[in-house]
Amino acid sequence: MPNLIVTLLLTAVIAIVIIGLIVLAVRVAQRPRNALVGGGIGPELIEQILQLKASDQFDQAVFLVRGETGMSHRAAARFVRKVRPTTPPT
Repeated sequence: MPNLIVTLLLTAVIAIVIIGLIVLAVRVAQRPRNALVGGGIGPELIEQILQLKASDQFDQAVFLVRGETGMSHRAAARFVRKVRPTTPPT
């Protein structure tokens, strides 16, 4: 009888762990694709993007953003389109 209880408890613990891992995998899979992974967008990157856009190298700017941030192609292209030079306050 005690062996049966131990076996049931171990089975329950294993089932709970498996369910927890499945929930974690689903949450990770549902995170936004354009989340910054492995990098950030600093002033230097913005400057490079603006230079590439000014010289009609949109695709290269998108690839630069993707490489620096880990964004998807679609999110990086959307970001590059939205980047505008800042004007200093007067």
